[in-house]
Amino acid sequence: MWKKSEPEESFHLPPAPPTPPVAAAKAPASQVSKERAIIGATISIHGDLTGEEDLSIDGKLEGKIESRKHNVTVGKNGKIKGDIYGKTIIVEGTVEGNLYGEEQLIVRQAGTVRGNIISPRVALEDGSNFKGSIDMSPKDKSAANPVQNRTENAPKVL
Repeated sequence: MWKKSEPEESFHLPPAPPTPPVAAAKAPASQVSKERAIIGATISIHGDLTGEEDLSIDGKLEGKIESRKHNVTVGKNGKIKGDIYGKTIIVEGTVEGNLYGEEQLIVRQAGTVRGNIISPRVALEDGSNFKGSIDMSPKDKSAANPVQNRTENAPKVL
């Protein structure tokens, strides 16, 4: 059996200096949080709405929404009567009008859309409510059909 013959020396490290609050790691420019406008549930707007930032709507709006280079989200309490133009459009509330998504359009489970959807990528979640048509044609139709493009530019044989 081992027997301790000498008293143990205790080594105490000095207390660590307090650490400052953790700063958010720098994200690439494409992931930096953008400004976002929020229209609350008690707000009601009659007229067109345009902007150069992401938009979240939980209130009521009658008119056109135009934010083609930014995301537009219709929250669960949102009720829109009019067309929506956005980069990515997410519908969790109710929209009566056409939706024009530059990149993508998503109708969530609680979402209701009465109108046409025009977007290259469309997702209708299980349980969503949709009545209208969907057009998923790409913007640049010549790039969409390279075979047709090659035959149009091919030399003509006589």
